[in-house]
Amino acid sequence: MKDYIRVRVLDIAAYLLETGQTVRQAAEVFHVSKSTVHKDVTERLEKINKELYLEVSQVLARNKAERHIRGGEATKKKYITRRKQSYR
Repeated sequence: MKDYIRVRVLDIAAYLLETGQTVRQAAEVFHVSKSTVHKDVTERLEKINKELYLEVSQVLARNKAERHIRGGEATKKKYITRRKQSYR
């Protein structure tokens, strides 16, 4: 594995642990695709640091369990914004 990939994997893992953000949000911050972030923290991180991998896995599991709530909030916000725009 190339050094820049190893550094990115560790940086993303640290970011996810510190912030608890989602894979999408991490992808935005690190300017990579969400697929890359997911591969980094589910496959590559396990090979680099098993303990860190287990910690990040817990964050990913929590985010997965909460995603239906975030999706509902996003939809609600979308329709509130549309309603406000239609009154103008």
